[in-house]
Amino acid sequence: MPISLDNGSAGRARLSFLASFSEKYTLLLLNTAGAMVLARLLTPADVGLYAIGAVLAGLVHVVRDFGVGAYLVQEKQLDRTKLRAALGMSMLVGWLLAALVFAAGPLAAWFYHEPRLQTVVQLLAVNFVLLPFSALALPCLRRQLRFAAIFAINLSQTVAQLMCGVWLAWLGFGYLSLVWGALAGAAAGLLASVCCRPAELPWLPGWRGIGAIWRFGSVATGGTVIDEAGVAAPDLVIGKLIGVAEVGIFGKAMGVINVFNQMVTAAVSPVIFPLYAARARQGGDMSAAFLLTASYVTALAWPFFGFVALLAPAIVRALYGDQWDAAVPLIRVICIGVALYSVFGMARYLLVAMGEVGAQARLDATAVPLRIAALLLAAPFGLLWVAWAVAAGAVFRSWLTYRALHRLCGVRWQPLLAAVRKSAAIALVCLAGPALAALSIDVTWLQLPAAAASCAVLWLLAVVLVRHELADECRNAGRKVLAWRP
Repeated sequence: MPISLDNGSAGRARLSFLASFSEKYTLLLLNTAGAMVLARLLTPADVGLYAIGAVLAGLVHVVRDFGVGAYLVQEKQLDRTKLRAALGMSMLVGWLLAALVFAAGPLAAWFYHEPRLQTVVQLLAVNFVLLPFSALALPCLRRQLRFAAIFAINLSQTVAQLMCGVWLAWLGFGYLSLVWGALAGAAAGLLASVCCRPAELPWLPGWRGIGAIWRFGSVATGGTVIDEAGVAAPDLVIGKLIGVAEVGIFGKAMGVINVFNQMVTAAVSPVIFPLYAARARQGGDMSAAFLLTASYVTALAWPFFGFVALLAPAIVRALYGDQWDAAVPLIRVICIGVALYSVFGMARYLLVAMGEVGAQARLDATAVPLRIAALLLAAPFGLLWVAWAVAAGAVFRSWLTYRALHRLCGVRWQPLLAAVRKSAAIALVCLAGPALAALSIDVTWLQLPAAAASCAVLWLLAVVLVRHELADECRNAGRKVLAWRP
């Protein structure tokens, strides 16, 4: 998914995308396998209890970075003074938040009338003590496009977390198996980051130059915290107004939908962000860069979400078992909103790369309160209404994001529609196979592979027929595979 680069830069971008996608797909397979096992060893209440604690800690986790990662990627010139200041900021914020999260454990248990939640939250607070030691390594490796090292770090963390979590769940530790798994993963990630960190990174913090990081981070973090609050709101609202088990069911629905984020968004964004930043520093056309990205992403997103909506019953039963069937209607509703928002999925990275962190923060501050209000209104009527509120929030956010892009980099709706029209045609063609499989095959273990195979074949055919930009990438990949020799 290169953005109009010269041959050398395009080659490096392709290698970066290859490493990033390899990482995310490997982690996705491992996490999916772990989730399949844990879903059969744990109850919805166990999963829901951990989810609430993880969401509460996750809200604070966003503040822990305090924009340091984004600052290190987009800063034009990095020197040792700035790096030491970044480390100092990470340690200061991280350790203060560790104390805050630990102290908040009893309050969380009281609010949700769940004494076990105190243990979950206080154990997760240990993560904030460990994370500052690896805070500089990942963004600096990302700035240098060293995604093989990032792969090694994240793989170590994921393997340790899954092995510990599954082993303890097998031994009957219940919700605590997920907590100890998370801590084991954080410790393994820290050890790997020490081994892979760039040699120029300092070991000691500094305070000179911390003001610039504070100014950047205060704006960037404000918007990110608000956005994360919107992501966390469904779990928190459901846990308070409906029940802990329902949090687990909603979490499984979002787990299926978030596979796209793990497969594509999480793999693309670490590479797209520094490429956007480089283009912005060079004064390039940011509107054209965004339109090309939207074309690529929707060609993958729309077929994916259509497939998930059509095959939701088979997917849920294959992944989690029939005790999670209540997640199926939620998946189908939420797919509507997230499919539309996928057009604007890379907008956040574009705005931050342009230095428009304030605009991104204002966008978050407008969208999230309305999302939370919709969730509060919907929750008393049940999980399905919560799903509709989530979908409506995604549609509203899409409109707000378009307005921001139009104002700041000149994106207009006519070129945007032109950029994604081929993606719509691809989705219509490739979803014919899954629709036929869903209607004609009743056996889950036959239905899902038949639908997936037909969707993949039709997708490749449609990409070539409509002459989508991805066709050239597929041809290049095919030539390399055919030319490869062991």
